[in-house]
Amino acid sequence: MPFEKIISETTPEGVLILTMNDPDTLNALGEPLMPELESEVDRFAADGDLRALVITGAGRAFSSGANVRGFQRRIDQAEKSAEGEPERRATPWEELDPDYTAREMLQLKTGPPIVTKLHNLHKPSFAAVNGHAYGLGCGIALSCDIRIAGESARFNEAFIRNGLVPADGSAWQLPKLVGMANALWMQYSGEPVDGNEAYRIGLANRVVPDDKLMETTLEMATKLALGPVYAMGIVKQLIHQAYQQDLADHLPLAGRGQDLTRKTYDHKEGVAAFLEKRKPEFRGY
Repeated sequence: MPFEKIISETTPEGVLILTMNDPDTLNALGEPLMPELESEVDRFAADGDLRALVITGAGRAFSSGANVRGFQRRIDQAEKSAEGEPERRATPWEELDPDYTAREMLQLKTGPPIVTKLHNLHKPSFAAVNGHAYGLGCGIALSCDIRIAGESARFNEAFIRNGLVPADGSAWQLPKLVGMANALWMQYSGEPVDGNEAYRIGLANRVVPDDKLMETTLEMATKLALGPVYAMGIVKQLIHQAYQQDLADHLPLAGRGQDLTRKTYDHKEGVAAFLEKRKPEFRGY
């Protein structure tokens, strides 16, 4: 079905290209753009014929993030609902149980679903970042496996500009890419990082001229789409798990992953192609 704010295209090699298409708002992540994007990411995850994902933005921005006008409506609603209410005091349970507040917060907030959906994909995902990637827009780029930046790209952890902290997983993902000091600076200052600086600090895998952005991204996405995608999903899981494991815990998991891939068509094809001195034709399973 056609969408209002998402342009969805599929290449013959199985690359799904999703273009956020609301240039008047710099592709702000509101209705209906966000639910349409989530719907297409779900379709990508479920469709075995789709083997790599590219997300980009129409016009001069990747995404300006959440609509700040909505913040003011939320403030007004909160102030109106609080009128006449006495100041809330901590309950005895909160005072006595240090973990109570943490558990309550976990129940109240799980973050934007798009972040979890992208993080949990077992197939390669790319962000082709053209222009501004602000706030949650930056969070979406961080949630993709690979980021290709045009020279005009501007990554900005803009939450602090509105007196907020990132609730989109950025404080978890960004230090893993750029280190703690760079992550703290970006999230303390709210200053943008351009494409060249993003590449220098490890935020972007490549920086290319703006007119080469989609060409380069599609070339890389197609290369992976034609590869052993099932094995790539296991690689992603191993890498993410490794952040929380020591080597002794990691090695059995890696061995289990290799056992799984030994049973695939792609493993047999890779070995046969090597012995026959030809290019392999992987199927992703």
